Amino acid sequence: MITVLVADDHAMVRAGLVRLLESREDISVLGEAGLGREAVSMCRNLKPQVVLLDLDLPDIDGIEVTQQILSVQPEVRILILTMHDSEDYANRLIQAGAAGFIVKGSAPAELPEAVRRVASGGTYITHSMMERMIFNRREKSDNPISTLSDRELQVFTKFAQGKEIREITDELGLSPSTVGTYKRRIFEKLNIGNMAELFRLAMRHGIIKDI
Repeated sequence: MITVLVADDHAMVRAGLVRLLESREDISVLGEAGLGREAVSMCRNLKPQVVLLDLDLPDIDGIEVTQQILSVQPEVRILILTMHDSEDYANRLIQAGAAGFIVKGSAPAELPEAVRRVASGGTYITHSMMERMIFNRREKSDNPISTLSDRELQVFTKFAQGKEIREITDELGLSPSTVGTYKRRIFEKLNIGNMAELFRLAMRHGIIKDI
């Protein structure tokens, strides 16, 4: 039996994920978390084989949650669930230690298969993203997002989501001056001059969706 911890801050989404996984005879959900810190604590206590982790939890960024979980339970397999159809995000998460990356909106049958794959020691990346990672590898140098550090990418994403500096300081545990410094670095690295350009760049590279 594959044991799973589900971490997503949206109660209805979380309930749907739990129902989908529990409908498979070989998968058992041990618990549910709505925050990153809660996921780290529950993972330490429950010791699941797989953590299904939403990238955008409100208190801690998904990359950080991944690193914290692996620091207390290195053997756990982390499967990231996200809205970000971003090749760069997928690469960052795999580098952080995640075992898989699945985009919300994938076919329901894909999730149990992804859980089984990572539980058995493999790596799972959503089919459409895997194709892009293989065929677009030669264009990586043309993607300015790849020049950002992990923390700069986190701040970039928050700004692209329309967050104010006050919200970003609360969510990432940074001071306003530090967020301002990251913002200046991001603008310099990406050669942009305003938030409108940042927003367009985020849409172009799959960090956010054009709604």
